[in-house]
Formats: sequence, structure tokens, C-alpha cells
Amino acid sequence: MSDWIRAQATQVGIADALGPLQLAWLGDAVWELHQRLRHCRRPGRSDDLHRAVVAEVKAAAQADLLERLDPLLTDQERDWVRRGRNRAGRGPRRGEASIYGRATGFETMVGWLFLQNPARLAELLDRLEETDNALS
Repeated sequence: MSDWIRAQATQVGIADALGPLQLAWLGDAVWELHQRLRHCRRPGRSDDLHRAVVAEVKAAAQADLLERLDPLLTDQERDWVRRGRNRAGRGPRRGEASIYGRATGFETMVGWLFLQNPARLAELLDRLEETDNALS
């Protein structure tokens, strides 16, 4: 399902010019598009598909995904997670700052990998898909 990411060309130098919050913003868009592509292949009403995607792109879900991916991450990927987490701020009033921080770290890493190493991002997303299927 992540072939669309694998097909992206590496954007040499662009990731280095962006800060953690810009990468998180990009990573959020990449992650949401990935989820929309996963769900649009399933039959269903648009509002049901929307709710399913929202459930997977919210901060708590992203923080959980980061925890599942952590054993697979390289030191450099963990460093981008840390940089994003440290720049996250408090987050929404009703949310937990620690969850918001981990979610921002996840998004930062996704954004960085999308630009720097799309094949690696696709590999990590495929691993998440495999574990999702194993849990189902």
C-alpha cells in the first residue's frame, strides 16, 4: 500500500533546510494521505471512511504507532523524533502534552523520511501494515 511513497524521488538537501515543525507539518500531510489511500479502497460511505481516517491520524494513534516502530528505528530516525517532540509545545488544551509531543515526533520523522529516504518510510509503513494485519 505504500508504493506511492516508494515511487517518490529523494529530495536531496530539502529536508536539511527545514526545521522540525515544518517537517512535522509535511509528515502530517503524508501520513493522512497514506491513510486516505488505504481506506478509499474499502467500500463505505464517505463519512464512515472519514471517521476511520481521523481515528488513525489523531495524536494518540500516532504516539502508539511510534511506540510500535521504535525498535525498528535507526539512531538518526530517533534523533528526528526527539527533535520534533522537543519542539511540539503543549498541544491542544484537552490533550496530554506528552502524547502530542510523541505524535509531533512521529510526524517529523515521517516528513524527513518522505524527503530524504522514501523507500525507508515505505518499509516502516509496510511493517505497521503487517502488524495491523497480524492483530486483526
